[in-house]
Amino acid sequence: MVKGQRTTDDFSLEALRRGDRAEFARLVDAYYEMIYRLAHRMLENGQDAEDVLQETFIKAFNHLKDFDGRSSVSTWLYRIATNEALMLIRRRKPESLSIEEPAEDEGYDQEPMQIVDFCCLPEETFMSDEVKAQLDAAIDKLPPALRVVFVLRDIQGLSTRETGQILELSEMAVKTRLSRARLRLREELSAYFGEQMIDIEGKRTA
Repeated sequence: MVKGQRTTDDFSLEALRRGDRAEFARLVDAYYEMIYRLAHRMLENGQDAEDVLQETFIKAFNHLKDFDGRSSVSTWLYRIATNEALMLIRRRKPESLSIEEPAEDEGYDQEPMQIVDFCCLPEETFMSDEVKAQLDAAIDKLPPALRVVFVLRDIQGLSTRETGQILELSEMAVKTRLSRARLRLREELSAYFGEQMIDIEGKRTA
């Protein structure tokens, strides 16, 4: 669970199911930032993230009577938001595979061809805006099936179990896709960090 995230017990499910707007407003207030961050990382577009945020809470309000409480409210909202974000991606890139399809169909088992050891780089290198921009670009290049797992686990901080519940995947599938996503990111960032290390070595020998 994300730090500071509320649980289902923090809200009256009875009030939510009967359409209590005050209780629903509390729900929105508690989770809108969380949902926006997820959508923005998935889509890399502020307006699209706003659209997903709006659609998520509209659908949640319309289907509250169907929420059975077996999962947390946050997991349920994440599932709605994730589906909304993936639908936007599919509309733009119809060739993109669904997260339900086998990862191997997109060649996810391919091992990275070049891996650079980043351990020797100064810590401040990883905190720069330039590096953050490189990471954002690398995440955006991930196939949707890998990107959503990486965002939920490594950026949003959800557990493997929660991620599996949201995406309706087994925990093993989540772990496998997360590993593949991390490998692809390392490969994507290797060229950039390789140049950084060459620059550092050059300064040391100058």
